[in-house]
Amino acid sequence: MTVQVAAVRPARPDDAEAIAAIYGDGIDGRNATFVTTPPAAENVRAWLRQRGPFLIAERDGRVVGWAAVTDYSDVPAYRGVGEFALYVAAAARGGGVGRTLLSALCDAAERDGRFKLIGKIFPENRASLAVARACGFEEVGTHRRHGLLDGRWRDVTIVERLLGEARG
Repeated sequence: MTVQVAAVRPARPDDAEAIAAIYGDGIDGRNATFVTTPPAAENVRAWLRQRGPFLIAERDGRVVGWAAVTDYSDVPAYRGVGEFALYVAAAARGGGVGRTLLSALCDAAERDGRFKLIGKIFPENRASLAVARACGFEEVGTHRRHGLLDGRWRDVTIVERLLGEARG
């Protein structure tokens, strides 16, 4: 199935329920996050008030994916490093939404003064790793037994992309 993304834009508070539902799709699959319970829309609205960027993709007026950057650390030297999250609605996967969103997110993060984005992806999540590679991310290592999910230790593959002046 090919999905045509009509628009990528900054997320708004009225997108919160759709964002939470899409996050729920990722949680249910148990291959995208250590989180096991979807957030309430009010929690998502709080995320939108933090430094971002936070983008959504729409198709036919419906939110079909979201991508966000959060601060990696509160250490001043890391102010320009962000960690990304990317989620696509189950029905919209495989049609380029993730790649479109992550590419736009990198551009927006660079405009926001970020010099590096990192991501932590389960090694079994081959689709997400492929999207990251297609958007210029490199695999730089593995955090072994990074956390427990449903009683099972899971590793995460670390990916990063340099932005702006850090690209050299």
